[in-house]
Amino acid sequence: METKQLHPLIPEMHEELSKGRISRREFLRFSTLLGLSLASAEILAACAEPLQTPVPPAATVTPTIPAQGQLTRGGIIRCATRLERAEHPARFTQSGQSHAWRHVLEYLTYTGPKGITTPYLLEKWEANDDLKIWTLTLRKGIRFNNGQELTAKDVVFNFEQWLNPAIGSSMASSLSYLEASGIEPKDDYTIVLHLKTPTIFLPEHLFQYPAAILPQTFEGDLQRQPIGTGAFTIAEYVPGERCRLTARPDYWRNGADGKPLPYLDEIILLQFGEDRSADLAALQTGQVDTILEPLFAMWAALKDDPRLSVVSIPTAATYLLRFRVDQEPWKDNRVRQAIKLCHDREKILAAALQGQGTIGNDSHVAPAQAEYTPLDPYSFDPSQSKALLAKAGYPQGVSVELAFSSDWPAALAYAEVLKQDAAAGGFNITLKPMPSAKYWENWTEWNFGITWWAHNTLATMQLPLAYSTGEDGSPAPYNETRWVDPEFSKILSQAEGTLDLADRKTKVEELEKIQKEHGSICTPFFTDVWEIHDKKFHGIAESPEMYANFYEAWKEI
Repeated sequence: METKQLHPLIPEMHEELSKGRISRREFLRFSTLLGLSLASAEILAACAEPLQTPVPPAATVTPTIPAQGQLTRGGIIRCATRLERAEHPARFTQSGQSHAWRHVLEYLTYTGPKGITTPYLLEKWEANDDLKIWTLTLRKGIRFNNGQELTAKDVVFNFEQWLNPAIGSSMASSLSYLEASGIEPKDDYTIVLHLKTPTIFLPEHLFQYPAAILPQTFEGDLQRQPIGTGAFTIAEYVPGERCRLTARPDYWRNGADGKPLPYLDEIILLQFGEDRSADLAALQTGQVDTILEPLFAMWAALKDDPRLSVVSIPTAATYLLRFRVDQEPWKDNRVRQAIKLCHDREKILAAALQGQGTIGNDSHVAPAQAEYTPLDPYSFDPSQSKALLAKAGYPQGVSVELAFSSDWPAALAYAEVLKQDAAAGGFNITLKPMPSAKYWENWTEWNFGITWWAHNTLATMQLPLAYSTGEDGSPAPYNETRWVDPEFSKILSQAEGTLDLADRKTKVEELEKIQKEHGSICTPFFTDVWEIHDKKFHGIAESPEMYANFYEAWKEI
């Protein structure tokens, strides 16, 4: 068996594991990020002794193997979801925009539900000792659905799109450690990345929903050029109504039966108008087989239905209360602290999700993330809120308008509780609900709003995306609150480049404290998410990010 030289950090982490200083999951997560195959990482974790010998290189993608005799091919899965106009995937602002397209387009890496990242379109990756030079090696023979082979030129094209300010991709914030001049195509299947600063998280960043791989001939409109390496092709796409995906006969991955994936013949996605209660009715009456991104009310209505598989997944997803700190009244941190004191967090979580989540502390770091450190949140104290508003120049209180999507019942419940409780704290809140599409049209512009943020595996992936700054110190495109804190930015940069797990957790704790005391958000809770489908379907991948994935799904026929 071929062997390779281990990254020097892997033996160090293995020793930390053997001494009980890091968990098995942390060892698996970080050793695979450093290029070790998952199979080899699991062997080393089982041994839990200092490592002396080389081990096999990065893993291949393997299909889920069902029980013998059960697997069947053919059939259609019907999904209730939203279907928006799609142009450039690098500009996707919500994970839901990728549901249909991630079956047509694919990613260089894959991060599973336990947060472990493995190669996908890549065959492997390697990092040098200081994690500033990464070598990415593509699998050979993968073809787009127009017959063109995937090569390094296509990958370079995508990196350049992500980093191009004119494109406006959130990937530019995630890849803040990379400049276009640092992308080097070495040969037809090898790309070398020369980073400005070290990171261990590059492979995970390559699975974020805007990171879908396009051919170098892409001109900016997915619906005109639906070209990808995925297992399905677009047969029909009508925004706001329906989408039909049909299986490719020549997809590059094989299933458990040795034949090319996928097992299903078609995926049909349907939008039943703006009121998502229609999605629930559609599943209950058999019009659809699953709901993508189900809401809490759907979980509550369906959790005991014997026909359905219903799985709850704790996450770092949240309905984020955010305020523009470059606008009144939020420029004054005393006003920001005052609204935090108006949160009865247990009451809000009970009203929004009947307790199906975890309490937050007004930082964008969740208990579901490895670097999280528990900090006591602000207590509910309206009288102290009024006193802070008076000191900030609002002795008679302050009036604000709270924007949010009416499609999110949990956000509506949160907003109604906050409006009621914050009145005693000196806030006169006018609620401004609107359809989801309208909210997202201006999501970075609302003075005061509730924005849905999906799960990210690690805080050091989430925080740069939402709170980063440009090289000139100005807010990055996805910094919706315009919050710039030099100390926060400095420590965040250090945390991104910190390889020692304990040290990075200490730095993230500092970031939590800064956001809690001076930040531009409230996180009263982080939500569970749910995967719900008819039990006739098997092999549907669970996803804390709520990504749709039917590559290995099959139906009892």
